[in-house]
This record gives sequence, structure tokens and C-alpha cells, in this order.
Amino acid sequence: MTAAPFTRRDLLRSGADLALLGAAMKTGVAVAAPVPDRRRPLLLAHRGCSALRPEHTLAAYAKAIEDGADFIEPDLVATKDGVLVARHENNIAETTDVASRPEFARRRTSKTIDGEQQVGWFTEDFTLGELKTLRARERLGPMRPESRGFDGQFQIVSLEEIADFLAAEAAARGRSIGLIPEIKHSTYFARLGLPLEPRLLDHIGKSSYLSRAPLIIQSFETRNLKELRPRLSSFPHARLMQLIGDPAAMPADIAAQGMKRTYADIVTPLGLSEIATYADYLAPSTRMIIPLAPDGRLARPTGLVEAAHRAGLLVGTWTFRPENHFLAADFRNDRGDSARNPAGSVAEMQRYLALGLDAFFTDDPALGRQAIDQAGEWKS
Repeated sequence: MTAAPFTRRDLLRSGADLALLGAAMKTGVAVAAPVPDRRRPLLLAHRGCSALRPEHTLAAYAKAIEDGADFIEPDLVATKDGVLVARHENNIAETTDVASRPEFARRRTSKTIDGEQQVGWFTEDFTLGELKTLRARERLGPMRPESRGFDGQFQIVSLEEIADFLAAEAAARGRSIGLIPEIKHSTYFARLGLPLEPRLLDHIGKSSYLSRAPLIIQSFETRNLKELRPRLSSFPHARLMQLIGDPAAMPADIAAQGMKRTYADIVTPLGLSEIATYADYLAPSTRMIIPLAPDGRLARPTGLVEAAHRAGLLVGTWTFRPENHFLAADFRNDRGDSARNPAGSVAEMQRYLALGLDAFFTDDPALGRQAIDQAGEWKS
């Protein structure tokens, strides 16, 4: 059989082996797509199955994998002794029981993180050993009672532990499970002398699993992704994702340089072309793709997905959540703002998937898998 040429977008959407894709991109040799007739978006487990388990715990990652996630997401921050751990923020006041620990009461402090004043306890003030004495808590409290029922049971985990866990799960299930780490507060940690990027690359190189598994590295900052691009030449299976924040806000690295360039500027046609020189994915929030009208229902799509594809980028989005509170009014039911609404969440995801998304984050991968499966055959 003569292999037909495939773009990197074609191959990634078909679920092809990323190492094979890397070899094809480097040599220019066309390769056959293993699944040429069904192109499905990647299902990304946002902080694990964070709708049903405390986020960034092995329990959340295990549930996400069981429910069919293609990738699990650890947000990475550093400890005082330079270890990468999975927490959504370096401020752990809301996601651990640190506030109830008298031995750490004096470490409560105020800091400015990426221009935002915060009060709490911060990972960079704790060693890994000290963080291991804490236990995870559900961040959204009463809104997620099932997850809240696991409060106090699980430890904070390091990237090394996550890599070992993924390797074990992949071996047990006979399928590859990708990792999509987010580098949190890159400029902030670099200024503390705790740069995250070299630590991440070191883990990838030393892990037998991460050195060959599907890998997408993401950041809301830009400079670190640009600097990572040439350094990933040793890891052809790795991709980069440019996250897009509030359109009126600026990436932290750009703000730190005193420049006036917002996320809105970054997603212009010229900005998208620049992103395509260093990143593989663009990942704006869902409402930048289909915004909400004044009545809370979905308005017309912005055209951002099509514009990014024209620039040669794959498109992901964040984040679909299954509670009425987070859904567009089109999909809510009458059970209350905090109520879990699986059917509404699936319907909302399908509305977005119809625009041609290549990947999407959800707090509930089982519902994400349902949304993909119910859409039927995927066209090239």
C-alpha cells in the first residue's frame, strides 16, 4: 500500500502514534494513518476526574483513565527543595488541609503571584516531605459531594510518582495513556531560583514511560514554550500547547517585561501565525470559541477554531464541567445551580465538538467519552 501524506493535524486527530508522527515530520516521509476513517478529538482529563475525586490525586487520575481519558493533566509547581508536584496553584489553602495543621500555621503569608495578591500557604515554602503530611480536599466543596467524600484520604503527588503510576496503568490496560502537564507560573518560579522547565525535561528524559508516551506540554505563558521548542528535539513525541487566558489579560511573562500585549492580541491572524512557529496547539477557553449571549445561552461561534486551523494549529479548549452552574443556559435543567447535570454537559460538549475541535478538557472524562461516542463517525 502506498502511504498517503497526512498533516500533523490529521495524524493527531486519528490517534496515531506520536513518535511515528515525529519521525515523519523530521524526515518529510509520508506515513499511513493507522485509523484513516475515524478522526476523533483527544479527551483530556482536567486535573484527573476532578468532578468526582479531589483534583490532582492518584485517585482522580485513576478514575479518569478508567473512564476513557486519552491524557491526564498534572498542573506542575515546585516545592522548596525543587521537586515538581501536582497542584492547580502553588497556593494550597483551598486544595489541602494545611489550614487545620497547627505546625504550619506560621507559614500562612501574603504573596503576589503573576500580579495577583494572594493569602495562604505556598508550595515553595514546604519541602516534599512536609507536603506529604498534608491531605487533599475538594476545592468546590458542597457542589461536588462525591469528591468531597474523599477529603483527607489522598496525598499530594510528585511528577515522578505520576509517571510511575501512568506506566503501571498503561501496562495493566494495554493502551498508551498520555500526559499533558501544565507549567504553572513559569516566570514566578524562575525568579525564585526554581525554574520548572529544566526539571520537567529532566523527568521526561529519565522516565522510560514519559520518554516515549504521548506528551503535550502546556502553558499560559509564551516565552517558556518558545524556549522549549528547540529543546524538545530529543523528544519527537512531545507537543506544545499555548493556553489562552482572559482576552483582556496579558501572559505573565509578557507583563513582566513591561510589554502591553494581551491574549486578544495573541489570537489575531498575525498572532496565530506566530504561535504556529513554536506550538502545535492553541487552547482558548470554551467561551472564546462560542461566547454566551446576554441571556446566558450560546451565541454565534467566533470563528477562532477555523482561524487557528488556517494558521496550521490544532485546537483544544478548556474546560467542560458537569454542574448547572458552569453550563450555558441552553443545557441547564431545573434541579438547581449546583446540581450535577450529565445530559446537559454531554449536549454542550457536542455543540462545541461540531466545530472541529482536536482536543478538549473536561472535569468528567466519562461524559466526554460519551459526547465523542454519540457523535458517531468522525470525518476527515
